[in-house]
Amino acid sequence: MAKAAAIRRGQAGADRQMIEQSDGAFQARPARARLLMALVPAGMLLTLLLRAVWDVDIFWQLKLGELIVDRGGPVPTEPFAALHAGEPLPAVAWAGQAVMASVRRIGGWDLLRLFDALCWLGGFWSVAAACRWKGASLQAVTIALALVFVAALPTASVRPQSFACLCFGLLLALQRLDLRPLPMVALGLPVLVAWQNLHPSVSVAVAALNLAAGAGWYRRMRGRASSGPWGLSALGLLAVAAMFATPDGASILATSAANAQASIAIGASEWFPIWIPANHANGLPVLAITLLTLWLIVRRGGRVDLGEAAVALGLTIMTLMAYRFVLFWAVAMVPVIARAAGSEGVRPGRSEWLAVLAPLVLVAVAAPLLAPTRFAPTLPIAAVEHLRKTGVRGTIYGDFPFGGVIIDTGYPDWKVAYDGRYYRYARQEWQYNGGIENGIVPLVDVVRKWNPAAFVLDEDHNAPLAEALSRSRAWQRIYAGEGGGRRIVVYVPRIIRRASPGSALR
Repeated sequence: MAKAAAIRRGQAGADRQMIEQSDGAFQARPARARLLMALVPAGMLLTLLLRAVWDVDIFWQLKLGELIVDRGGPVPTEPFAALHAGEPLPAVAWAGQAVMASVRRIGGWDLLRLFDALCWLGGFWSVAAACRWKGASLQAVTIALALVFVAALPTASVRPQSFACLCFGLLLALQRLDLRPLPMVALGLPVLVAWQNLHPSVSVAVAALNLAAGAGWYRRMRGRASSGPWGLSALGLLAVAAMFATPDGASILATSAANAQASIAIGASEWFPIWIPANHANGLPVLAITLLTLWLIVRRGGRVDLGEAAVALGLTIMTLMAYRFVLFWAVAMVPVIARAAGSEGVRPGRSEWLAVLAPLVLVAVAAPLLAPTRFAPTLPIAAVEHLRKTGVRGTIYGDFPFGGVIIDTGYPDWKVAYDGRYYRYARQEWQYNGGIENGIVPLVDVVRKWNPAAFVLDEDHNAPLAEALSRSRAWQRIYAGEGGGRRIVVYVPRIIRRASPGSALR
């Protein structure tokens, strides 16, 4: 007992000495270098807060989140789609939608934007902090954060995927900290369950954790590790179970498959390989950083952890095949680059943490005040707000990317013909939408099917329908505006037509 106590006291003294050495080392660096490295996290946050909100789906997600909060749980039936009203509604990302809706209710878009940015960046910062705590040099961690941030930035916008980034970073931090099995499982299991309910992408954790565990067992069999990766192995199995730990249970698989099929059929570029023309601009940083990392590993004599490399390699392959995985790839690259870019150092001290946190707090407080929320000009916010002031009620036919803004602005007075929920509409419905956009389905059929109270269209995206409306004597244009190189128009009936269950004027 006395011997064990003496060992613990000695270890504690060694830790204090290490932290004191770290404080001294941090202060001994040139002032400009200290400032630059300390400002990188704050610069990442500032960059996100200065970006415009561009994701078209966050609007319907926030409105659905409000309904979830008011109801005290997932909404069981379809509230928005005119032709699907009352049908069963999958609880996809229900917790993430509820949390974000609550944040917006408390502090508006500015608080939501800050909250989302902290979640998104929290994934990167969590694993970076773990790397730093385990001895990676401050310079190496800074280089890793800066590089992967450039590659992941195009995916950043206010949306529930930010929760997935945070949860993935927390799991990789547990891997880097190399905790004992019981603490690792106790900390990791709640993250897995929360992840799948906040954003249904925990299947990424299934792949990552099992790749890391497989690499650990390989090292154990080769005699390069004293024990097996029991914690990672257990979390890998629990991640499979977590896929079904939502109100939807096993049906989440069918919903995810339908979403993937519809996304590919529509041509959503994030579901396609990185080498297609639409993904070239965003894919170049991924390839450049991958090659740079390989060069650093070779130059540093193979400084790489097999488990971290296995996760990064797996996500590299996934990202090459579908760009939508790039955010997870970027988080997974942090420990690999941090290990390859510098030698092991001492643990961070108090002065280093304070130097990082102080500018972060300053940016978090000042940026929302000095740079209020901006929305991408491609969003039809002005057009839809103009339509709302007319008092129209019923089904609003809009280009499907506009459905979110229409829902958030006008529900419950408004229903939509389409919105960005690919899983909500059957394949035949998306084909019908394509027929409308290509001019195969005429205006008269659209009116017969939905009896719209108004149209909100991108004149270029939906040119045949917009042209038919401009020639029709039954419809009048009440709004036309330019936004992001697009011309958005709004049409309403010239006369009050007979009211229907889906449409009326008040």
